[in-house]
Amino acid sequence: MGESMRGEENSIPAAAPAPFVIDVEFVEEEIISPEPQEVGQAQIREPLDLPRAAPTPKGRARVVTVINQKGGVAKTTTVINVAAHLAIQGVKVLVIDCDAQGNCATGYGIDKSRINYGTRTLMVSPEDAIRARHATAIENLHLIVADRKLVGIEEELISQLGRERRLAEGIEILLPHYDLILIDTPPSLGLVSINALVASDAVVIPVQTEYFALEGLALLSSTIREIRRRLNPKLGVDAVILTMHAPTLLNGQVASQVRETFPDLVLDPPIRRNIRIAEAPSHGTPIHIHAPKSAGGQDYLHLSNSLMKLWNFGEDNG
Repeated sequence: MGESMRGEENSIPAAAPAPFVIDVEFVEEEIISPEPQEVGQAQIREPLDLPRAAPTPKGRARVVTVINQKGGVAKTTTVINVAAHLAIQGVKVLVIDCDAQGNCATGYGIDKSRINYGTRTLMVSPEDAIRARHATAIENLHLIVADRKLVGIEEELISQLGRERRLAEGIEILLPHYDLILIDTPPSLGLVSINALVASDAVVIPVQTEYFALEGLALLSSTIREIRRRLNPKLGVDAVILTMHAPTLLNGQVASQVRETFPDLVLDPPIRRNIRIAEAPSHGTPIHIHAPKSAGGQDYLHLSNSLMKLWNFGEDNG
């Protein structure tokens, strides 16, 4: 099986590049509100007790889901850029896109319309998991693409036994061949997201430093505890990441509240709002390649290094 797997791995197809508009110029500028309003009184006041994830057994990938049921908090951006940086550092990374929008493919310059096997394959035909991987332009980084074929997957699986474990079954054969499997999730807590949590060792939670982003944290924390109790007792939290941050009083107050809520989990630095991060997908490249010296490039560089240390990816991978 080992020799067969290596043979299959060597034949991973290189996905076709997607056409992109690349002749657009952007100007990077931080706008600071002169008189920001104070955050309201309704807030999460007590720290939430979330378990830390246990170390990964030697010889298998650490499976980490990036999740927040609120959309627009930079989940996909975080997955794309953290995975790319770690792969550049020599970590063997597999990204699994579980969002039907398929934005991870766009972020790596892959035309998802030409992909025949993807995330749906993992959940419906786990025996074809090896064929679902695709090479990217970055060495050590593979991607399992999501597309519109994922739409309706919940209705398809709802009547099946073990429906919450289909993704875990699909990636089982891949675990010995990577150091890290990073899962991007849709902005919901539906069956696909539950599959990701059941398959994972840990979660990373991106939190936008704006007031409404606080409201879903208690719900997400409750979901994680429920998954631990019923489906995946090993699931823990690796980190909370502050995203789309600006140097305003309001953003600072929200960041302080998140740190009070998760006193031991917030990982610095916050990811600042940055036009270079926003424009990178239009070039089909991660920020480390598109604009490594930008504010966003530097923030994701430092964050990725912090995660490498947290996950114990060091000299052995370099």
